[in-house]
Amino acid sequence: MAETAQSVETSEQDAGQDARAERKAARLAKQIQAFAGEHGGAEGQLAHLGQMGTRIVLVGEDGGWGDLVAPTHQVARRAADLAGITLHENFDGEFAAKVRTGPYEWSRMAGIQVGGPSNDRTD
Repeated sequence: MAETAQSVETSEQDAGQDARAERKAARLAKQIQAFAGEHGGAEGQLAHLGQMGTRIVLVGEDGGWGDLVAPTHQVARRAADLAGITLHENFDGEFAAKVRTGPYEWSRMAGIQVGGPSNDRTD
């Protein structure tokens, strides 16, 4: 009898975790859809972040980009499915070429690259 009670408790915990994961996926899907609405559509790519979860990288049809973080890869994939976006296996080629960067990105992320501002300040 004890095994049966423990089995029921484990099933209830699993059901609760599944429900939380589904709610999180639904919230992420709404955010993805809002991004897609603002940018004329969107495509995405999932990037594993280790214990932190999975990053959902979004690229809009207008070149705008952003990201969201899901607690697990399954939640990220479910959110993308619910939002109806195309997922790419890699962030390269034509997909990466859609990204449009501006002065902020150049100064913050490419500053040490050729053409970016120097990291050596003499002021």
